[in-house]
Amino acid sequence: MSTTLDVQPTSPPESRDEFKDLGFGTEVARGTRRRLLNRDGSFNVTLEGLNPLSSLGVYQWLLRVSWPEFLLFVCLYFVAVNAVFAGAFLFCGLDALQTSTGQFANEPFYRAFFFSVDTFATIGYGNIYPVGVPANLLVSIEALLSIVSVALVTGVIFARFSLPSARIIYSRNAVVAPYRGGTALEFRIANARSSQLIDVQVQAILTKIEPSASGSTVRKFYELPLERQRVVFFPLSWTVVHPIDANSPMWRLTQKDLVAAEAELLVLLIATDETISATVHSRSSYEADEIVWGARFANMFLRSESEGIIGMNLDRIHEIEPVPIV
Repeated sequence: MSTTLDVQPTSPPESRDEFKDLGFGTEVARGTRRRLLNRDGSFNVTLEGLNPLSSLGVYQWLLRVSWPEFLLFVCLYFVAVNAVFAGAFLFCGLDALQTSTGQFANEPFYRAFFFSVDTFATIGYGNIYPVGVPANLLVSIEALLSIVSVALVTGVIFARFSLPSARIIYSRNAVVAPYRGGTALEFRIANARSSQLIDVQVQAILTKIEPSASGSTVRKFYELPLERQRVVFFPLSWTVVHPIDANSPMWRLTQKDLVAAEAELLVLLIATDETISATVHSRSSYEADEIVWGARFANMFLRSESEGIIGMNLDRIHEIEPVPIV
């Protein structure tokens, strides 16, 4: 009597490595040569085929854009709404809006536009007034739209102020510098806001393209062990250090090797903002040509011996000095 064993096939190492792609997907792991993460933390991906209506996250967009862009959007919205209603008032006829002072008598569009501004902003000077049912109906609609618009803009402004976010300064370059008889990969970070960050954690991941057993290329991801991955307090700057030893994915690699492998250093930071007691995130990356070999960061600390005060000059966070690597 013979027995047949049902042996499950073992996945080859390459297929198991697909689960270490950090969520970028197997297509990226097959050897894409695009930068994965931009310096500002945005992902370098393109989405096509989305329904414009379903993907139009106006609220999310208004929360994420810069303040100048947000204020420009509000101004354009204000002008556009009043221009539309001005056209609607003109469509009701030239006699739909009357003026008690004769102002803009020969300029009906300006009269309609500024009357719309008075209505939308609930100013109501009274020098221009609507006549007839259509014009008064438009005034009612615009008044309702004004209430809704002011409520929405106020809510978005409050959400922007209360949105947890971190403003981290990353050094312009990472460096490979001498470190305890060997070398280390280093980059420097600092908090650009006066609010305090606590329980700051940093994760550094090296990704590079390597040849596979099948003869093709595949992008591999390696988490770099850090000398210190977490700090409780973050009052000044922090130089994040990855010692390059025999256990490091960068062991025996040179700058030319990293450039040829399209290497990229991905950085993820997680912290707690003490002011609002909320978790904040930040991320950035360094490409191979943004890693300077044989350099170290310049001293950016300030000290007053008389008063015993320690500080730092953030203008020097990007400065590096050449140093020979033995």
